[in-house]
Amino acid sequence: MSERTGPKGLDLERLRAYLGDGPPLRATMFAGGRSNLTYAVTDGTSRWVLRRPPLGHVLPTAHDMAREHRVLTALSQAGFPAPAPVTLCTDPEPIGAPFYLMEHVDGVIYRDAAALTALGPEAVHRLILGLVDTLADLHALEPAAIGLADFGRPEGFNDRQVRRWKKQLDASRSRDVPGIDELHARLAVDVPQGPPGGAVVHGDYRLDNALIGPDLRVNAVLDWEMSTLGDPLSDLALLLVYAGRPLLTGPGGQVAPISVPGHPGLSELAGHYAKRSGRDVSDLHWYVAFAAFKLAVILEGVHYRFVQGQTVGEGFDTVGDLVAPLVRQGHEALEGD
Repeated sequence: MSERTGPKGLDLERLRAYLGDGPPLRATMFAGGRSNLTYAVTDGTSRWVLRRPPLGHVLPTAHDMAREHRVLTALSQAGFPAPAPVTLCTDPEPIGAPFYLMEHVDGVIYRDAAALTALGPEAVHRLILGLVDTLADLHALEPAAIGLADFGRPEGFNDRQVRRWKKQLDASRSRDVPGIDELHARLAVDVPQGPPGGAVVHGDYRLDNALIGPDLRVNAVLDWEMSTLGDPLSDLALLLVYAGRPLLTGPGGQVAPISVPGHPGLSELAGHYAKRSGRDVSDLHWYVAFAAFKLAVILEGVHYRFVQGQTVGEGFDTVGDLVAPLVRQGHEALEGD
């Protein structure tokens, strides 16, 4: 990286020119991202975070900077823990892609099992239940009251999601994935209608999409690129799937969050959400199966970009190995296991 151009995907000289006169900018890329690229940017006095789409292979409807900017504006103004946007640029000319800047929020992202374990069982338990509380609080927001009445179409949300993620899969095929098309076909047979009116859903809600403060509360929820109005149980199911998948790295290899001492079990997580939200979570089989399918498609898209040489950073070479277990989990969930 040169001081002039910055990290891959971000030309700091062009960004400085767009923002206007001021001190030279410095930037680093945040680790852990598998989709949109995220950078910490500073002029030596102020700090911001910049988000832009990935390099190459941008799927239709994905990586919409204006949508992210809009939902962050609404949520932050409503008092929900989301970073407040600073500026939006939908013109790709200034830095080579649309982007937005948002405020820098302090906090820790727990994506390493060793760091999570070091907190101790009681703290881990409190942190994870607080993450569930924040999700329930998101779903309690009235979209129309915060300016998001037209942010999505909650009626028919699950049906559209089943179709949408099949299209995303078809756009990202680079190999045969046994069982994934059969899983989609099973999901399409009996789709839940979801609650009337829906809720603001995050679309990728998990521990390492949250900045955690020293008091173990959620300082900010990040990565809103898949947010819309829809079925809130889709967020809960995806959180449950993430909790059981080996996506946290630690000593001895990959470790699932749920295996960390103190992490609540899946039943406790669902029950805590039900108590906080007042929603019925008695039948999550379809939702968990779909969450596994959706995550499999997301990771297959990441694998596609990796084999095309379009990823930035480390850790992409093993993402493809996570797809097949998710497909199996989806089938098992539909069978009630």
